Amino acid sequence: MGTSISYKRPDGKENGGYLALAARANAPGVVVIQEWWGLQDQIKGICDRFALAGFDALAPDLYNGVVVPYHDTEAAGKEMNSMNFADATEQNVRGAVQFLKRNGAKAGITGFCLGGVVSIIAAAKIPELACAVPFYGIPPENVVKPADVKVPLQGHFALKDTWITPEAVDTFEAGLKAAGKTFEIHRYDADHAFVNEQRAPVHDRKAAELAWDRAVTFLNKHLA
Repeated sequence: MGTSISYKRPDGKENGGYLALAARANAPGVVVIQEWWGLQDQIKGICDRFALAGFDALAPDLYNGVVVPYHDTEAAGKEMNSMNFADATEQNVRGAVQFLKRNGAKAGITGFCLGGVVSIIAAAKIPELACAVPFYGIPPENVVKPADVKVPLQGHFALKDTWITPEAVDTFEAGLKAAGKTFEIHRYDADHAFVNEQRAPVHDRKAAELAWDRAVTFLNKHLA
């Protein structure tokens, strides 16, 4: 449904990505950030689904074409740890936001795992964003604190997550509340990466559909 594109970063360099367009003109935009596996077909499918829901969706490629097989966690960790998060967020991701806003529409961001982390960093660092919907990712407080978040945020987290633990989510939520931020935090009796239908051992269809409905409702509210 979508197509591979190249778009300009704020510094003028080019970055690749996957773009799926809504049927209507001047639709609101959603930047979709990959998991640590790279720009997998599953992420492209999320973009296609957003397009059907009435959003222009763009997934920037943060790994320069590298896509890691799902079984190779060592390679995924290597790619993630070698990524410059500041450059990825303030250049590749911000460029994607600016691309989606080119016709005057509002733009939000969502992301999964690594993408959830980037989504929260973006919520603090990218002034063009209107809202953020991170899934099971929280940046370290020395990178971005809850008080740094500048837009309405809806977070989705898994109670069985051993990466982003329930305790970490509680701390993040308490920080948002203490700072008086506009936010929602949703917890699911599921595993990390429960939205990814290509990973059968962790996918939870019921939780994923509920999270999707909540995310689309939230995005429609803040991007109208």
